[in-house]
Amino acid sequence: MTRHPEIQTNMAAHVSSSALLAGSALVAAGLSWFCASGLLVALPAVAFVLLAAALRWRDEETPRRACVLVLGDLGRSPRMQYHASSLSKHGYDVTFVGFLDSKPHVDILTNKKIRIVAISEVRGVLVGPKLLKYGTKVLVQVLQLLLVLLTMKRQALILLQNPPGLPAMAVVWLVSVLRGSSFVIDWHNYGFTIMALSLGAKHPLVRLAERYERFFGPLATHNLCVTEAMKEDLKKNWKVKATTLYDRPAAIFRETQLPEQHELFRRLGAVHPIFLSNRSEEDGGKQATAFTVKDLANRSVASRPGRPALLVSSTSWTEDEDFSVLLAALEEYDEFVRGGAPLPHLLCVITGKGPLKTHYCRLIDSLQLQHVHICTPWLEPEDYPRLLGSADLGVCLHKSSSGLDLPMKVVDMFGCCLPVCAVHFHCLQELVQPGVNGLVFRDQQQLAAQLKSLLEGFPGSCTRLDQFRRNLRASRGQRWDDNWDQNVLPLISAE
Repeated sequence: MTRHPEIQTNMAAHVSSSALLAGSALVAAGLSWFCASGLLVALPAVAFVLLAAALRWRDEETPRRACVLVLGDLGRSPRMQYHASSLSKHGYDVTFVGFLDSKPHVDILTNKKIRIVAISEVRGVLVGPKLLKYGTKVLVQVLQLLLVLLTMKRQALILLQNPPGLPAMAVVWLVSVLRGSSFVIDWHNYGFTIMALSLGAKHPLVRLAERYERFFGPLATHNLCVTEAMKEDLKKNWKVKATTLYDRPAAIFRETQLPEQHELFRRLGAVHPIFLSNRSEEDGGKQATAFTVKDLANRSVASRPGRPALLVSSTSWTEDEDFSVLLAALEEYDEFVRGGAPLPHLLCVITGKGPLKTHYCRLIDSLQLQHVHICTPWLEPEDYPRLLGSADLGVCLHKSSSGLDLPMKVVDMFGCCLPVCAVHFHCLQELVQPGVNGLVFRDQQQLAAQLKSLLEGFPGSCTRLDQFRRNLRASRGQRWDDNWDQNVLPLISAE
């Protein structure tokens, strides 16, 4: 059968139209799928770009904002308080982050350019293996720090104290990358060496902590450290270039004048009666403490004749300070006095808070001392420098876990022109010069002998003790502010 030519043409046209419609539908479907899938890919990318832009948002105040972070108690972190104060003096608005277990110095609390952000000390799960407890604690701390650092305004720099640096080092490095901030580590010691005191050098957590510090240390923009010995160790063994920023006393550390001493002893005596006189002298127109006498008529204050010597030490009551050495030396000193040696009664004041305080207080209570009294007060930040400036001799039992840091308490004592007996460890010579500003001992017998030699004839003729104090007065070096301006300011100003 022969088809009509017009019918064939119409059929061909119909087939062509159908194919075209089908092709168009396929193309439309493909485009729709492509758009939908592309949207799924694009939306997270756009969200990420917007989030990154928000995190890096820079306003005109950004270059003058700084965060000082301590994963510890702000009140017991004097060096970081000094950092915050120095930054504020140079126009930075400082966010000071850390635990608020004890009160920082009043100068920090009243500084309008310093804002304290208190974080709580977190815990992991309370049951299970130590590794699980520690791991969950670290995880919660990571989330806590991320929340704090990512929700505050962008900072030009973040200054972190190490130790403790786990997990803060990693978190601060990540935040500094995300937000374009400078990351500065202030190395006070090595965290893994402190952990080794209680866990042992071969413990897996100690080894992990060492690798962690070695990895993140070189990632910081700048590194500060406390001794030349640590600077060389960081350079040689860690590939970290650091600037030595020696601890220097703040201006509040100075010799305390007699009227101020008198008021301090009266305040302390309200809680610790050992600071007060055991005789009533009010009827004679005089007001007395164990160390001073005030004439109520003319308001003058004098040292009390035959007063006890005031020995001062401070501590965080941790494993790196063995206070049994001091207690044993005080027992020997007490025996010297009982044996007729021309030595004064001694009031030993040990200030500070820490995990081993209860243990040592039990030891103190068990001692049978006749001529030595031991007191363990917690002082207000403003009264600590006043006590050092009122003391006759300081004792330092800090034994560096790394052998590379120096005790800041000795720096503060020297700021008050207070001679020191310090336990020996590597690099102590960067601070204590035996026979010039103090003495160095290795055991309790040496310390007891040094106390005896320095305090014989007190308070009249203590030739060596007086000479040490004169040397300290004559050799007063830089204070913190000048030291910071010389070593830290150029680093952060170059950013």
